[in-house]
Amino acid sequence: MTHFLRDQDLPIWHEARPWLDVRSNDEHTLISYRLGQALLRIHPEADASVVLPAILMHDVGWKKFPPEQLPAAVGPNPKYPELQRAHEIEGVKIAAEAFKRLAIPGLQVEIILAIIDGHDTRKAAISQEDALMKDADKLWRFTGHGVATIGGWFDTQPKETLAMLESFVLPSMLTNAGTTMAQALIAEGTASACMTDLLHIEVSA
Repeated sequence: MTHFLRDQDLPIWHEARPWLDVRSNDEHTLISYRLGQALLRIHPEADASVVLPAILMHDVGWKKFPPEQLPAAVGPNPKYPELQRAHEIEGVKIAAEAFKRLAIPGLQVEIILAIIDGHDTRKAAISQEDALMKDADKLWRFTGHGVATIGGWFDTQPKETLAMLESFVLPSMLTNAGTTMAQALIAEGTASACMTDLLHIEVSA
């Protein structure tokens, strides 16, 4: 399942994984990593050794909070909006300790931590690497896994979930590549949802 991870990122994944067993964050992280790789192919000038480790560690802080509060910490009308910032702060602490244990030569720890610290609450990007990490994180929401997961949080059907994402998340994409990928995923998801509706239509004799 993790064959697509770069060899140098595997130790970081192993450090992150124990913190990602809430909110489907393990799957979310791996899908976001894959999306990050796709964005990096379009932006080869960006530093993958910053973007990809940041993706692996960006959501480790969510485990510090009650699981029942997590779905209500995000979305257009969050009940616990303070957790968005709190999980970034805790995530930086967890990631910093992990990076210290790993002691990977040449790893740009401070730059990666700065991206984690603000990946949700800081709307503007502080670097191209930050923009790509943010877009990879958001792009997951438009995937089939993301739509199903978010639909479960808010008890919404796929078309309603996609409409919410199109209205609430799409305008916040930071790169042209990220926006284009999100639009393509919206189109694909909407088409699939409509086809599912058609298959469930009862035809009278």
